[in-house]
Amino acid sequence: MFSPFSSSTIFLFLLLLSFFYSTHSKSNATTIYELLTNHGLPMGLFPKGITQFNVGDDGKFWVHLDQACNAKFESELHYDRNVSGSLSFGKIDALTGLEAQDLFLWFPVMSISVDVPSSGLIYFDVGAAYKQFSSSLFESPRDCVAVKPDNVAADSLNVYQETSGRDVL
Repeated sequence: MFSPFSSSTIFLFLLLLSFFYSTHSKSNATTIYELLTNHGLPMGLFPKGITQFNVGDDGKFWVHLDQACNAKFESELHYDRNVSGSLSFGKIDALTGLEAQDLFLWFPVMSISVDVPSSGLIYFDVGAAYKQFSSSLFESPRDCVAVKPDNVAADSLNVYQETSGRDVL
């Protein structure tokens, strides 16, 4: 009996089907750092020690930190206790809970993107402008220095007061 499908055609179909399923199914990442890497982003976008996170099938995610903290890169980043957004390949959109410092002012980071991974550049959308960084700054998670609630908002401009003797998470 003649079969219109050869074994190599069936194998190729199954291979394509498994590739499609693996790229469109929920991530099997066990850490937020692994999840970022799987989405073409550097793992150091979030500080060390994050154990609680969730990501939905639609890419919406949340990350929980034990307490709000600041991490020093080229400039300083402030992480609220809860950070959330929408994750897609090479981009985090609709971001909440993350701020970047420029001089003495803090600006909410609305999105983070890597246009061309080989360029070595990562962009932070802070509303009025994009801050460009070398992605090598975010290769590994940084220590995050705890920020006490009374030191968070010094005034309506979201200027943070310096504290001495802050705890490291």
